[in-house]
Amino acid sequence: MRQIEFFDTTLRDGEQSPGVALNVEEKLQIARQLEKLGVDIIEAGFPITSPGDFQAVSLIAEKVRDTKIAGLARAEVQDIERAWEALKKAESPRIHTFIATSPIHMQYKLRKTKEQVLEHTKMAVELAKSKVSDVEFSAEDASRSEVDFLAQVFSLAIKSGATVLNIPDTVGYAVPDEFAEFVKAIMTKTEGIEKVKVSVHCHNDLGLAVANSLAAVKAGIQQIECAVNGLGERAGNAALEELAMALYTRKDQYMAQSRIVTREITKTSRLVSRLSGMSVQHNKSIVGKNAFAHEAGIHQDGVLKERSTYEIISPEMIGLDMNTIVLGKHSGRHALRKSLDDLGIDIGEERFQKLFEDFKVLAEKKKVVTSSDLFSLADVHELEEELTIDYWQVVTGNNLKPTATIGLQHKNGEEKEELIKAAYGDGPVAAAYKAIDKIVGIDGELLHYNLQAIDSGEDSQGEVNVTVKFREHIVAGRGISTDIIEASVKAYLQAVNRALGKGWVMVKKR
Repeated sequence: MRQIEFFDTTLRDGEQSPGVALNVEEKLQIARQLEKLGVDIIEAGFPITSPGDFQAVSLIAEKVRDTKIAGLARAEVQDIERAWEALKKAESPRIHTFIATSPIHMQYKLRKTKEQVLEHTKMAVELAKSKVSDVEFSAEDASRSEVDFLAQVFSLAIKSGATVLNIPDTVGYAVPDEFAEFVKAIMTKTEGIEKVKVSVHCHNDLGLAVANSLAAVKAGIQQIECAVNGLGERAGNAALEELAMALYTRKDQYMAQSRIVTREITKTSRLVSRLSGMSVQHNKSIVGKNAFAHEAGIHQDGVLKERSTYEIISPEMIGLDMNTIVLGKHSGRHALRKSLDDLGIDIGEERFQKLFEDFKVLAEKKKVVTSSDLFSLADVHELEEELTIDYWQVVTGNNLKPTATIGLQHKNGEEKEELIKAAYGDGPVAAAYKAIDKIVGIDGELLHYNLQAIDSGEDSQGEVNVTVKFREHIVAGRGISTDIIEASVKAYLQAVNRALGKGWVMVKKR
């Protein structure tokens, strides 16, 4: 199969999203994750624009060694010199230089003639080539350029030393069939095109960035420019995760593959979302909260019987542990029964029928029915708790490492013993959970944590719901307290006691 290279511009075009401002360390953190993700080229920034951008490109070029690092530069001497200064420590540097070629850009923005654009193209590529062996040349607003002139510009760029030619749909004006034909025409008319790689850079103003990029893959290009979560100017760029999974899922259509490590997609998406402050919409393809969630009863029934009925991608493929059954007013019996089984709630068929009716009434009042609600509906009589809280204490602060000390009473037959452990964590709740794990002797994996106020006002109690995985077993817990840390400890301990009651874990012998 053909290999499609992924050129990631999250740190350059993505950071140009309104409201996004990443510092140097945040950019390095994202770059290292992009390296794990398997992108072929990281466009680390636009060095001439600010000292911070220059510093970030320099640091990434020095620290990230297994991925090509690119710096953007206009077709101007000072830009290219600055880009080279930032990139010179890179293992595999690329200078990415560009100039606009559409009539509207040449007339109103550049105020240059075609001849002047050709002169700048030749100068810029030759200067970049004198610095690095890998030079990418982009024709800004290519999709609104004249085919013959664009082919002339590209032919000159190849003669001047370019190794990659990029055809941007800068303002998201193209549509897939048209763009594919445009790309084919440029590749046919450009002299020396067989010597270079051809790339596309599509924007999402009409919601067609991914579709246009995939159309270009069919037309024969070798590189796609994209950004994590589709970040970028205005409506953003083609979304990396959508392109990667489209190529993987529909190999039969595109006959192409990439180096993207798909299991790193979710982790990368969440990192970029957190550091950029740009939330991912819930119904976003691949990485949205609802991408693998099923509420309709027919869908839930189908996916529980056979995932492929309603999931064309395995959640594990992108780094998710499981799909999500959301219990709501459209949920059916199968989904409810499965959720009860997952929580260890075992009831007979007659009782289940009554519970299902009660569930439907509750679901009309609430958007989502939680595991805590299911325990209340089922009126579950839990086994006597094996572990109870004796005391808890946390120490935390902005210059302190969060530490928790947990004292539990362990009832072993008629005897009771006090168990005490302390642990560090990323926060007071995490520290408390690690201390409980030390007491039990097994590390629980927190799959879900939710905190909400039961009432309004300052004296409101906090309700914490958790879902925890102990080895292959998943169990839920709920805690209520006016102190959110205590509520968190109670919720986790309830999950532990349920796991103990099922025999899934055992308190280690002292």
